[in-house]
Amino acid sequence: MRFLPHTDADRQSMLQSMGLDDVRQLFADIPAGFHLAPGALDLPDALAEADIVRKFTRAAESNRHAGSTRCFLGGGTYHHFVPAVVDYIISRGEVLTAYTPYQPEIAQGTLQTLFEFQTMVARLLGMEVANASMYDAATAVAEAALMAKRITRKSRIVMAASVNPAYREVTRNYLSQQEFDYVEIAAAGFRTDVAALAAGVDDATAAVVVQYPDFFGSVHDLAPLRAACDAHKALLVVCFSDASAFGLIEPPGSYGADIVCGSGQALGIPMGFGGPHIGLFACREKYVRQMPGRLCGMTNDVDGKRGFVLTLSTREQHIRREKATSNICSNQGLMCTANACYMTLMGDAGLKEVARHSAAALQALVSSLPAGVTAAGGAHYNETVLSFADQAARDRVLAAGRAQDIFAGIPLEQMDAQYDKTHGNKHLLVATTEMIGAQDVADYMKMLEAAR
Repeated sequence: MRFLPHTDADRQSMLQSMGLDDVRQLFADIPAGFHLAPGALDLPDALAEADIVRKFTRAAESNRHAGSTRCFLGGGTYHHFVPAVVDYIISRGEVLTAYTPYQPEIAQGTLQTLFEFQTMVARLLGMEVANASMYDAATAVAEAALMAKRITRKSRIVMAASVNPAYREVTRNYLSQQEFDYVEIAAAGFRTDVAALAAGVDDATAAVVVQYPDFFGSVHDLAPLRAACDAHKALLVVCFSDASAFGLIEPPGSYGADIVCGSGQALGIPMGFGGPHIGLFACREKYVRQMPGRLCGMTNDVDGKRGFVLTLSTREQHIRREKATSNICSNQGLMCTANACYMTLMGDAGLKEVARHSAAALQALVSSLPAGVTAAGGAHYNETVLSFADQAARDRVLAAGRAQDIFAGIPLEQMDAQYDKTHGNKHLLVATTEMIGAQDVADYMKMLEAAR
């Protein structure tokens, strides 16, 4: 966008047309105590364009990002490899500038991309139908809870405390504005307490929400939860943070999940300092009319020619407000395209290979830990919690990592202050992907040894 600065003569002309003498008169309704005195911001002098570019380039070079370090960060955002062709395709003008298909019949390319995306997501998650995406994983989980209430006409949501703290917080916020009974079931250490969750389901429960693999990276059997939901006519909602997991472990649909939702960031989208990312959402076909967002379909025209249509869009713009399932205004169309490109390029075999490398890297890490550092027990995919003797020991590791360009992990209390009260400030959430090699693990071990 061009910047067209006004000259002093321009400003004076505009003021005269309004009958004013000074621009400050435009803000007369704002109490004087909130006005800044002239020069209070202490702004630097203007620079030439070349000097501005040089200044911000130097500032950017001081950043440390996943591509320039050894990255063991997770917690919902993961450093997976993104093939160059993904960025090339989504940077093309016809894709980058495409918008929501409000007139879908003339947006066949967009609709076909979304249709292919939906098909691949449904296959990956083992579900019958997937929508054309959500904003992010957290809002997808919240929308799943609202959807469960519409389907069951019940208002009690049982949430596992082993669900990503951001997902839980957004869901609590959504439900706080409606008549919901929100219950959290504590984790068993750093692992989902499946038995306690199953016991927490009753006849008033609309849905039980569980993460798989959970926030701590543990993989657990969902069958007891499916049985508890069947016994009380509740829905089983399964969420996830790293979709690459389902290249290796059984997808939620194989356990009979009713709704599956989570993040598609791992499928061809860079970490991006937290966004933009994408929310994936799938469900059983019998619940499709209660699903939020959009659904693209394939059909034939009067001449028998294949075409794509916007099959379902249950929001206020398209149907009566009281019938709308959500106020989702625009799906993550560009991120859908990135996901679709990535999954097409990788195929089933490629996704399995990514998952195997990610899991193997974690196994190599936890099997080499020095004395004084322990990993959470049980089966894990590519993420786990490392525990140290005390906070001082953990903080020495973080400091050593910064000095050696290693993102050593995430202090749990940074994700949720509650972990400080329940576990103390001596834990790191650590994740591995296919980007972590044998030398990276060896360097991590050296760092742990040196920081003891």
